[in-house]
Amino acid sequence: MPSKKAPDLSPRLGLIPKPTLTFREIFTMSFGFLGIQFGFALQNSNASGILRNYGADIGNLSWFWLAAPIVGLVVQPIVGHYSDRTWTRLGRRRPFFLAGAILSSSALVLMPNAGILGAIAPLVLVGAGFLMIMDACFNLAMEPFRALVADNLPDSQRTSGFAVQTFLIGIGAVIGSLLPYILVHGFGISNTAGEGVVAPNVKYAFYIGAAVFIGSVLFTVVKTKEYPPDEYQKYHGKNPDHTAGLMSIFKDMKRMPRTMRQLGLVQFFSWFALFGMWVFTTDSIATHIFKLPVSDKSSDRYRQAQDWTGVIFGVYNGVSALYALMLPTIAKKIGRKQTHALSLIAGGIGLISFYFAPDKEFLLFSFSLVGIAWASILAMPYVILSSSIPPGKMGIYMGIFNFFITIPQILNGVVGGPLVKNVYNNQPVYALVLAGIFMLCAAASVIYVYDPGVERIKIEEIS
Repeated sequence: MPSKKAPDLSPRLGLIPKPTLTFREIFTMSFGFLGIQFGFALQNSNASGILRNYGADIGNLSWFWLAAPIVGLVVQPIVGHYSDRTWTRLGRRRPFFLAGAILSSSALVLMPNAGILGAIAPLVLVGAGFLMIMDACFNLAMEPFRALVADNLPDSQRTSGFAVQTFLIGIGAVIGSLLPYILVHGFGISNTAGEGVVAPNVKYAFYIGAAVFIGSVLFTVVKTKEYPPDEYQKYHGKNPDHTAGLMSIFKDMKRMPRTMRQLGLVQFFSWFALFGMWVFTTDSIATHIFKLPVSDKSSDRYRQAQDWTGVIFGVYNGVSALYALMLPTIAKKIGRKQTHALSLIAGGIGLISFYFAPDKEFLLFSFSLVGIAWASILAMPYVILSSSIPPGKMGIYMGIFNFFITIPQILNGVVGGPLVKNVYNNQPVYALVLAGIFMLCAAASVIYVYDPGVERIKIEEIS
């Protein structure tokens, strides 16, 4: 496809409009996210079950999950800062997600094998340590991908760009979530194991995930090009100051665009809800649907609850993949903010409906609604945000934006477990109801966000 001028904000800043990209180029640029989300899906649907089997008490379960958002809080702004200022033979962003892919694949292999270090420390602490390492590596690989999409696409293509990225995220997550279930029912691999040992189907799923992770990222590294510094400057203005140290992150935080601050509240409610869902879904199925005692964490019935978590997580990710392809059309008709608000309302209803589920099959419907919200959460805030970020600051502000994802998860991690144990009387389903309420709060708050990409207001360049 020949290059043409895109109706973005570049002319108002005295810059050359970026060329539009073909669908194939957008797809290739985002393909690595399939592997990243494959790994995240394995983590999200299996980590709670693994940690419970390693000895974690349900009242402390959310505390072990704290490792992930705390690591993201630190890693992503640093990665964003340096990826803005890096140029190598591989480019600006690609060195970071290549390194992250190699380390993440190693962590996926280690997580279900924590027993190899069981003699050094309590098994549950070793497992939590591997979870922290795994998430640090995921963050190293993930953050530059969002900046790469914003770097290469004009404003007119960013909704499509992030929608394609979300579609690939959904595909990777569907396969990753369902894989342990498929290995049991399709290939006859056992899903049973004694306490302190990860079931074979989960182990093999993590090994396959490691291969998919590094393979998909390598595809993007090899097939995608980035603008070299001289060309980048034509489209984005002056290149970032390569001599600026890490302290400049705090200066950038003070200069945070208004849109980012407003989106922060939306993200806070959304990710508080998601964290509760990821941590407590398995035990909610076990106690609320299967009527198991909360002390049961290694029976065959509990394993079935863990496998069904993978199924319904696969459903919500599958729905998100399909819904992501509809987002550009819906956003064009009713607006970006309205699209995001309606999607979050669907997710809130889905989470609250868990409480009223008569059987595990009903959860397929509940999590289909969650999938609508998930697709929008992965795309629409970044579409709105990218239009407000000054040229040359895409990496650092995408990293800082991650604060609004990690801080609510940390808060939920601190209070979530004690709430379940002391307030909800060991009934984790109420954590999912609270998650649904928070999702509805996110929907209400998005209406008040200022979207400069729609209103076409000039973005001032931060020197």
